[in-house]
Amino acid sequence: MVGWLFGSFFVLLLIGAPIAASLGLASVITIVATHMRVKLVVVAQTMFAGMTSYQLMAIPLFILCGNLMTDGGLSKNLVDFINLFFRRVKGGLAYVTIVASAFFAAISGSSPATTAAIGGVMAPEMEKQGYSEEFSLATAAAAGTLGQIIPPSVGMVSYAVLAEVSVGTLFLTGFGPGIVMALCMMVYAFLYVRKNPITINSTKPTFKEAMQITAKSVFALIMPLIILGGIYSGLFTPTESGAIASVYGLICGKFIYRTLKWENIPKIFVNTAVGAGTIMLVLGSVQTFSVVLTRGHIPQIIADALLGVTTNKYIILLMFNIILLIAGMFLNAVSAIALFTPILLPVLTSVGINPYMIGIIMIVNLGVGMITPPVGNCLYVACGMSKKLSFEQVSKACIPYIIALTIALLLITYIEPISMGLIWLTGAKGI
Repeated sequence: MVGWLFGSFFVLLLIGAPIAASLGLASVITIVATHMRVKLVVVAQTMFAGMTSYQLMAIPLFILCGNLMTDGGLSKNLVDFINLFFRRVKGGLAYVTIVASAFFAAISGSSPATTAAIGGVMAPEMEKQGYSEEFSLATAAAAGTLGQIIPPSVGMVSYAVLAEVSVGTLFLTGFGPGIVMALCMMVYAFLYVRKNPITINSTKPTFKEAMQITAKSVFALIMPLIILGGIYSGLFTPTESGAIASVYGLICGKFIYRTLKWENIPKIFVNTAVGAGTIMLVLGSVQTFSVVLTRGHIPQIIADALLGVTTNKYIILLMFNIILLIAGMFLNAVSAIALFTPILLPVLTSVGINPYMIGIIMIVNLGVGMITPPVGNCLYVACGMSKKLSFEQVSKACIPYIIALTIALLLITYIEPISMGLIWLTGAKGI
């Protein structure tokens, strides 16, 4: 059964079938080929059940919120505000890109959206001040990975549903890792600017200029407070926060910043529907895949095989990281989460690793995968900003950032308070 399931799955992937189709068809092939006592109508039933969770409604809402704020001028105002603190520092624009991406990540829930929104503003400015185009785009791509880590995160919602844990509590695990990753990237940026001639903006902002920029950016800065403050205060659920944030984003873009045009809104809705629909199909297909896994006792077989090698949880965590780093090179985040959660979650929990810890390690791994070729979504977004650089050139420039993020990953994996500290402090169990 293992051979039929995974063999057909990888063959379908190799011939170019979408991940959702590969998961679903591999399940059907296995059911038919091994004469499982499962009626094919179960395939449709489980796919429908996998897409009808109340928590999953947060995914299209967070995607819509990010799209509205991207088109609504939020990124430019965030960048201007953060630049007030770094404009007179050598390498300041690199730091601004990373910090602004962290702020935008707390709104968009998407790494490619963060790369596009912040990178589209910052990359041209960085080149004007002497940064190479390769470094500028690599910084935008690497900083965009924070969109996957800092809540709200589409990947976190997907994992929470599959692992049957609280979305709100899982969100708490993202802040510490997000900060550690940002600091590791800033260390590399610091080393880069020490060795390269970078123009420093020596102009000190006037008090009036600073107040004007702050006033413009305040509506963008309070967006994370609306999303996350509402969840942790108990005013509304993560799903409701996505709806409220989307309405707020529409108001900001249209009536406050006045950069969002009515004629662009249908396109935003279409892009949101396509993005959310793709994710929902994957999550629906993985439910059928999980049924076949469970009926075939495959997670138990894999668990016995791994535990037969070692029962040391630190070595198992290292193996977990290696598997996911490789997977992140070939699969997008949601697809990898859908595939590996039902397989590896039982193994890791059996050696005493907290499901929330497993979730954030998985999310961080797949965040790094956003800038690793051949399937690095943030890499493709960054390459789309350049007319002369190839995918290979931008990928090469990302290697130091991949190293920095891998160091951050190891710190997050083995220093548990980085991820779990807020859960322990708040006593959160099921927000």
